[in-house]
Parts: sequence; structure tokens; C-alpha cells
Amino acid sequence: MLRTLTIIAALFAVAAAASAVELTESQRTAIEERIAPMGEVCLQGDSSCGGPAVAASSGPRSGKEVFDAACMACHSTGAGGAPILGDVDAWAPRIAKGMDTLHKHGLEGIPGTGMMAKGGCVNCSDEEVIAAVDYMVEGSQ
Repeated sequence: MLRTLTIIAALFAVAAAASAVELTESQRTAIEERIAPMGEVCLQGDSSCGGPAVAASSGPRSGKEVFDAACMACHSTGAGGAPILGDVDAWAPRIAKGMDTLHKHGLEGIPGTGMMAKGGCVNCSDEEVIAAVDYMVEGSQ
């Protein structure tokens, strides 16, 4: 008898829960607005997205700006053997090789070391990388 009452109570609970899912149109709209994505993905070639994305640019960044954005992680900590900005002794042998060599290493990286091409800054122009190298050299003499 107790088992039967338990089953009946469970069925009533299921029926009550099922009826609670019935939403008004305004409730459904409110939920859809709350869980809607914040943006949309637009694939290249998809003309329904309102046109291509354009990155705003105010011109090339300064050497300090590039250093702060891309180079600082290694050149402020010495990670991977990177010479720290301002460490005259660490920079002296590198500076002795000449600016052309330093610029080349900044742009192309140094095989066998942690220095990768453009320091891993994929959105840096060559001009910006050279400015960052110049900034580090100026601050390390």
C-alpha cells in the first residue's frame, strides 16, 4: 500500500513539473533574450554578417607600446634566457653585434633559443618590432 501511494505521489509530482514548463510567450521571449549569444561568428566569405571586420589603427605603435604588449613577458623576467631590459651587461655583447643583427633577430627570431620571430607578436609590423628592439637597446646601454 505504501509503495502504491509513493508511486502515485511521484506521478503527481511529474505531472505538476510538466505543467510548470508551460510558459507564456512573453516568458519565453524573456528567457531567449537572456540566453542569447553576446555576438555572432562571421566566417570569411559570409555576406550576411554586415561586411568585413576592420581593425582600427592609429598608425604604428611606439617601441615602448610594443615592448609593453609583446616583449615584456620575457625581457622583464629573463624567461628563456632573454636579456632583461636595462641589464647593461647582458645586452652589451648583443649590442656589439650591431643594430642590423639585432633587428634581424627581432624579426626572424634566433634558432635554438626562446626568441621566436617577432617575439611571437603576430599582429606586429616589421616597423613596430624594429622600434621595440631600438627601445630595448636604448634602455640597456
